[in-house]
Amino acid sequence: MLAHALVAALALATGQVQPVLPFPGQTQTYNIIQWDPNQLPRIYERTEQLPLTDEEVAKLAQAGFDEAQVVKMLEQRRCACDASADGLIRLKQAGVPKGVLDAVSTHALKPNRAFELLVTLDFTGESRTAREAFLYFFVEDGDLTRVFIANVPELLARQNAHEAMVDRSDILRARTVRRIQLAGQVPLKTYGPHRVMVVASASPTRTHPSQLTETERAKAQLYTFDYPRASLQSLCRLTAGYKRDAVLTYKWNFQGSRFECEWN
Repeated sequence: MLAHALVAALALATGQVQPVLPFPGQTQTYNIIQWDPNQLPRIYERTEQLPLTDEEVAKLAQAGFDEAQVVKMLEQRRCACDASADGLIRLKQAGVPKGVLDAVSTHALKPNRAFELLVTLDFTGESRTAREAFLYFFVEDGDLTRVFIANVPELLARQNAHEAMVDRSDILRARTVRRIQLAGQVPLKTYGPHRVMVVASASPTRTHPSQLTETERAKAQLYTFDYPRASLQSLCRLTAGYKRDAVLTYKWNFQGSRFECEWN
């Protein structure tokens, strides 16, 4: 997943145009500046032993661990398993005994229905507004494209709970970075590979990637991630950078983004 993010960032830096892949026609739009900036994602501490997976449960049963042992492990560690009817059938076909199947059904982690998204916007230089006033985040979800939009000038005009001035000065030059963080949930109904597009636009009416102009498509960044059925932690981070325009110094230009996810 990080590799996909780095490839997209490198393509932007080298001027390569990323092709716009087809997204589903049906859309749903969200205004992310309405998210509560006080509700940043909870930080989870990793346990010494992660939950068992479907494959590990099957291996333990096939390796001769008795039913009580495997059930005890599931009670202690839980299971990042597919506890749907199809998932339990696959485990039964792999030779997992009935008592273990019952424990999988009881102790499997709750299926993911959404992931936490932490959005960080960095504005470098002492400007006042953004040239491209809207930031879009498109997420493919089966037959639906989920559309997240941020009105950047509105965001800059208000006081944000999670906002900081980051001084990254060096010996020769000091830079002021205004950093704003927002957090919310991105609902997803399908598991497996998903495509994401991040793009800045001057238009507030984009409801699908097909509506982007050629210029917007040239600057759009594409990412992919694999969404697990269950995990202790489901956290993705989107960082977008803006830099003061060399000519219109009172405006920031969108420079690019980075997107990465962590599943535990």
